[in-house]
Amino acid sequence: MLSHVLAIRFEAVITSLSPIQCRHKSLTLETMRQNIVKLEYAVRGPLVQRAAAIEKELKKGSNKPFKKVIRANLGDAHAMGQKPITFIRQVVACATFPELIDKYDFPSDVKQRANELLDGCAGRSVGAYSASYGLEIIRRDVAKFIEERDGHPSKWEDILITAGASMGIKSILNLYSSDEGKPDGVMIPIPQYPLYSATLVEFGLEPVGYYLDEDNAWGLDVNELNSALDKAKKTCSVKCIVIINPGNPTGQVLSRENIESVIKFAHENNLLIMADEVYQHNVYAEGSKFHSFKKVLREMGAPFTDEVELTSFMTVSKGYMGECGLRGGWLEIVNMEPAVQAHLYKALSAMLCPTVLGQIATDAIARPPKRGEPSYDLYNKEKTAVLQSLKMRAKMVADTFNSMEGFKCNAVQGAMYCFPRIQLPPKAIEAAKADGKAADVFYAFALLEETGICIVAGSGFKQRPGTYHFRTTILPQMDLLKEMLNIFQDFHQKFTKKYA
Repeated sequence: MLSHVLAIRFEAVITSLSPIQCRHKSLTLETMRQNIVKLEYAVRGPLVQRAAAIEKELKKGSNKPFKKVIRANLGDAHAMGQKPITFIRQVVACATFPELIDKYDFPSDVKQRANELLDGCAGRSVGAYSASYGLEIIRRDVAKFIEERDGHPSKWEDILITAGASMGIKSILNLYSSDEGKPDGVMIPIPQYPLYSATLVEFGLEPVGYYLDEDNAWGLDVNELNSALDKAKKTCSVKCIVIINPGNPTGQVLSRENIESVIKFAHENNLLIMADEVYQHNVYAEGSKFHSFKKVLREMGAPFTDEVELTSFMTVSKGYMGECGLRGGWLEIVNMEPAVQAHLYKALSAMLCPTVLGQIATDAIARPPKRGEPSYDLYNKEKTAVLQSLKMRAKMVADTFNSMEGFKCNAVQGAMYCFPRIQLPPKAIEAAKADGKAADVFYAFALLEETGICIVAGSGFKQRPGTYHFRTTILPQMDLLKEMLNIFQDFHQKFTKKYA
């Protein structure tokens, strides 16, 4: 779909240029790296581009059957009205403009933290480069956070501060080979977050999809892992398995037993585990609990503890923080071959360093205020309010979709998304085919054009053939979310009646 859109745009540009202007272009659609042409990223794809165009049309006074676009496509909490956590912003503000430390009445723990972090910066300025792997003080704070979370040691030297989790994820995937012969393969869940499929295409690696079990609350079945691995051996050399827990877009939270089975599978097949744990604070369902892969690995004992290679990822963009624009996060490495780890560090050095402001936000979540400190009460109040509200919204979204004819939606146990399955009328599927779109994309475009609600079609995340889904966030604030769900219900009734 994206390559088709790019081709159309390319043709439009070409027709506007004279032959002389075109003749000397060294970089064309044909000569550029074709992996970039093939790359697709649904959460910022054509639907989102159309939503942006509609917003501009509304500003110009265009007559639409709605007044605003509701962006339920992206996990961007602050864009959907969530307020920043005061402690994080105060620390970032004081570090950015140190004069605030002495001139304004910020809490003493905020001032102390800002000073400690500035002491770690060259020239006491966030405008200076840091070490490529992040400020040492912050790496140490992250290691301590992990130790307190898991009850097991964490080496600060194995912590890399990253510009969001995406940078860490891409850095690990970039270690694998797409050389001649069999490319390296990476096992990814289906449905999956499009960062993985897009990055694998970009790097020339082979995606090896394993289906999550929708009928079992999007659970992970080891038999499915073995089946997917066996099929992939014909075309690639499988080296790695990605686990997203809590799940995106599916919202499931893995049990400890499930995690143990994945670790055993990885050990048996000599696979590195990439544990995407960016939603570790976002667990809502009764009986669900977040277990880090690092903790479970350490507690399984030999031979797993010392032999299974593990990388895990965290970000300031999700959780209760929602600081997407600050671009902070971390990567922890466990049991990687030292020579490989050294080359990873070398590669990261070429990118100089992650943004220092993002690093400071990372420190604020790795070392939040403790009980008895001046900022603790407000911090705890704000954090609790955000997570309680998300819990209520998670239930509301799933319950509403399950009340609608033709919908089946698993409970949103965690994360920030709902991924309902939808039955589309045969005539709608035929109309989509005639329009050159996947049926769920056709539905999502109709929803956007008629209501202003922007979602992401399930085909952008991959799904079992013959099924249709979409992803919506639970991030709109309560009043807007209720409005969105009411509009959604009305649209769906009209859509199914139209194509009955």
